[in-house]
Amino acid sequence: MDKTCNNIAKWLNGKVFEANAKGIIFGLSGGIDSAVLAGLSKIAFPEDSLGLIMPCHSNPVDEEHALLVADSLDLKVEKVDLTETYDQLLQSLNLEGTNNLATANIKPRLRMITLYYYAQTHNYLVTGASNKSEIMVGYFTKHGDSGVDLLPLASFTKTEIREMARCLNIPKIIINKSPTAGLWKNQTDEKEMGFGYDVLDNYIKKKTGPKDIVEKIDTMYRKSEHKRNFPPIYVPKDYNI
Repeated sequence: MDKTCNNIAKWLNGKVFEANAKGIIFGLSGGIDSAVLAGLSKIAFPEDSLGLIMPCHSNPVDEEHALLVADSLDLKVEKVDLTETYDQLLQSLNLEGTNNLATANIKPRLRMITLYYYAQTHNYLVTGASNKSEIMVGYFTKHGDSGVDLLPLASFTKTEIREMARCLNIPKIIINKSPTAGLWKNQTDEKEMGFGYDVLDNYIKKKTGPKDIVEKIDTMYRKSEHKRNFPPIYVPKDYNI
């Protein structure tokens, strides 16, 4: 896994060089995925890695954990509180009976906008922390946390991300905490998906698992296909209607 981490760091370095950019920027959430991304970024760009902490009605513990990661890695961080921006946008939309998930998904989309503003300012590439397990079942926000230039962790399951975290000396409290997207109070990934990452990762690797869970995973995969693909492009031709 040490070799894998070094290879990812070299890949990041090469991609940034190809784009004539200076470094990378990412959201630092206090979770394990962004912590691993931070560790890899520091290897690739010791002086040009920037973590943005972007609370938006967030659990204060998440910011504490993000700062803990930053301190352990000697990582440069900046904080942009999006709470007021989020509230103002909802007030401007003025929608009655808004879908809760649609409302919650505004948060990662605001963070994407913020990251790209900073990226253009510093000539950095926006780098995402989504892993293979999340991408498999579409557990990410379209044009939110998936709105990035680079996805260095997308070939690795959550189980493998934990192994990377240990190699990168990420604080144990980050490795052991329940993964959450932080979209609402007391939300966790596994509670929302309806199964654990261990079951999902086992299915990804071995194509086996409890029948009802496998069916659910396959359904989530099919329904989220649009998230993993570029939008359909119209090709001029004659249509028989």
